[in-house]
Formats: sequence, C-alpha cells, structure tokens
Amino acid sequence: MAKILCVLTGASYWTMKDGHRHPTGYWAEEFVAPYSVFTDAGHEVTVATPSGVVPVVDTMSLEPRMAGGEENALQEEAVIESADELRHPISLQEVRLEDYDAVYYPGGHGPMEDLSVDPDSGALLRDALASGNPLGIVCHAPAALLATRGANGETPFANYRVTGFCNEEEAGVGFADKAKWLLEDELKKLPTQYSRGPAWEPYTVVDRNLFTGQNPASSGPLAKELVMALS
Repeated sequence: MAKILCVLTGASYWTMKDGHRHPTGYWAEEFVAPYSVFTDAGHEVTVATPSGVVPVVDTMSLEPRMAGGEENALQEEAVIESADELRHPISLQEVRLEDYDAVYYPGGHGPMEDLSVDPDSGALLRDALASGNPLGIVCHAPAALLATRGANGETPFANYRVTGFCNEEEAGVGFADKAKWLLEDELKKLPTQYSRGPAWEPYTVVDRNLFTGQNPASSGPLAKELVMALS
C-alpha cells in the first residue's frame, strides 16, 4: 500500500480581471476519478489544503451537463460525501513529504486563485519533483507551478514537458476573455514545453517523474499512470 498526498485548492472563488469573484473550488471529477483509482488499488489518500481549510467543490462540476449525465453527477456526489479525507484535511505547512509515496494535484479554477501564489505549495512541488517520486498535476492545477519560481524567476520545472487546461477549453467555458491570465500562456512563459491534445479529450504527458493531464477527462487516465508508476 502506498500513501498518496492529494493537494486541493482552498479557494471558493476566482477573481476575474474586472474584480468579480466567480464561485469555484475543486473540480469534482478530478478528485473523484483519481480518488477511486487510488483507493480501489489499495492506496491511502491524505488531503492537504492551504491552512487546512475544508475544500469546496465547484458546484458547476456536479451539473449533469458538466459531469457527463445525471447518473455520473450523482455518483461523483456520493463519493465526495463518503470521502472522509475531504472533511479532515491537513495544512500544507504541516506536510512531511517523506511520509508519502506520490503527490497528486487536482484542478478546478480554485488553484488559479490560491495555489498559483502559495509559497508552501511551491516549496512542496519543488521538493516533490526532486524526490523522484511520482508527481501528478491535472487541468488547472499546473497553475501551482507558478509558485515554484524563485526571486529571479527560475524554477526546477523549466523546460519540462507538460500539459494543462488549454486556451480553447477556457474559451469554451466562457472565461478566456474574463480571466486575468490564461494557464496555457503562463505555462509557456514559465517556460515549459507545453503541449495539448484535442479539446475535452483525455491527454496526458509524462516527463521523468512529472505526470500532467490537460482537462477533467484526463484525471482518471493520469491516476492510472500514477498507480502503475507506484507498482
């Protein structure tokens, strides 16, 4: 049995460039699908958030049109309600990386608000990359890589091959022209070797111990790749 640290956003809103606070959180599928893969494989999951706040799910992600139908939405909601780990997160400041065999970051728009500037998350990501253990990051969660930059802008993730939520997909959900910045653009500036697949279809990229996924549909396949790496 492996121990997997799941780092979720603690944000409940995302600030638009006009100052509007759009309600958000973590994306249901991006927690539920990997959580199910991890626990079905017999692994133990610990949830961590900034300051140990209880994470909130983006309610839009549980709408049938976003969850792939009403049955899927109900199944995801049931997993969220039964996952005790979500109600008892540890604080990022308390994390001892040596206690875990892998680290996984789900997305949702929340990481654009908090993890993109969180120094504790940035330090954890730098250490997780250096550890050589599997590090999985999906959809909007690669925004957290922006917090790994040092005073001179340097980051150990520079020139790694990655993917993440693309500009076309952001336009598809209606936020591309409202956001302060777009994830695809910032990942290219970091710089990383960003690539993407077709919008909304599963697409994952593996570079050494770094596993990234483009969108919600990529979270389940990414989790299976992490479990294979652990075995």
